Amino acid sequence: MPGKLRILQVMRSPVGGLFRHVADLTRELAAHGHEVGLVVDSLANDAQTESRLTALLPHAQLGIHRYAMPRVLGKGDLVTPLAVRKLARSLDIDVLHGHGAKGGFYARLARLGGGKSVALYTPHGGVLHFSKSSASGRVFHLLERWLMVQTAAIIFESQYAKTTYASLIGAPTCPAEVIYNGLQPEEFEPVAPGEDTADFVFVGELRDLKGIHILVEALAGVSRRDGAGATLVMAGDGGARDALTDQINRLGLNERVRLLGAQPARPTFAKGRIAVVPSLAESLPYIVLEAAAARLPVISTRVGGIPEIYGPTTHGLVPASDVVALRTAMQKALDNPEAAQAEMQQRLAYIFEHFAVGQMVSRIEALYFAALGRLKA
Repeated sequence: MPGKLRILQVMRSPVGGLFRHVADLTRELAAHGHEVGLVVDSLANDAQTESRLTALLPHAQLGIHRYAMPRVLGKGDLVTPLAVRKLARSLDIDVLHGHGAKGGFYARLARLGGGKSVALYTPHGGVLHFSKSSASGRVFHLLERWLMVQTAAIIFESQYAKTTYASLIGAPTCPAEVIYNGLQPEEFEPVAPGEDTADFVFVGELRDLKGIHILVEALAGVSRRDGAGATLVMAGDGGARDALTDQINRLGLNERVRLLGAQPARPTFAKGRIAVVPSLAESLPYIVLEAAAARLPVISTRVGGIPEIYGPTTHGLVPASDVVALRTAMQKALDNPEAAQAEMQQRLAYIFEHFAVGQMVSRIEALYFAALGRLKA
């Protein structure tokens, strides 16, 4: 090992797959002997935020620091980068690693004026979800190009993200690598169904982009072998919850759909036999990896980097926003569970080989050292 590093992970919202990635990275880097700190938003959280951060604190020797990071451009964008730069210098940081659009901006803006640290960036979707034709998209994409000179390396979690970045913003002029998200060894243990298990399970934010309305509409036409309507549990929270509840009531699905609120993914998998990920857009969602590793058949849309997770089973993916295609896939999985299980086993073997947390962290760690080596050369 070339030496131990002092690393600051910078992100906006400590929720969802982005936080899961940062948490795994923090724990593993700390286990490798590095000292890690986190910068997070003081404004954004959900019901599980504080417990997640508290659990991570023992691995964050350099502390967890909170600053205002508005979701869109705002006053905090003028003040927080200066605060992060001051923090990085006071902590004698070697590596600033920004995650998501805002985390990436702050980490690289903190590098302005030079210093001993390097800044790396993982988009996690972020700016890739902004259209070139929108005002916000034009601003964010311009900032991306302007900050390229401050970027020691870009880490894409999927080939899809790398290709999309090049299309929207331009090919990176710094080193850029695709490094897949990874799972912990214990996540490959099967999850046994519990009592009163539903036919389908959804875990994710309750917002339109996750395809929740498409899912509920599709479910209305899916039935079990005994003729009863198929059932669904949904774990998550978000701004579309009220609209989702109205839709469930309107379709008469109150007895067939349960909303659990925000819940950890793995225990929730025991509440359903088949996972459904009906997203309209994604980068490389952990939920597909987690559900497949837990031995659930997964029905998902062909968006973002999901085909890269599916490997040899991509034929099973369905088009986004297509109620009929999703309903057909759900019905097929209920009608032929043996085929669904066989496909799950094939997908599981592929994920086990390509999506391990040890591989992910070792490659990111190597990028840190390479970037520092170039700075000192």
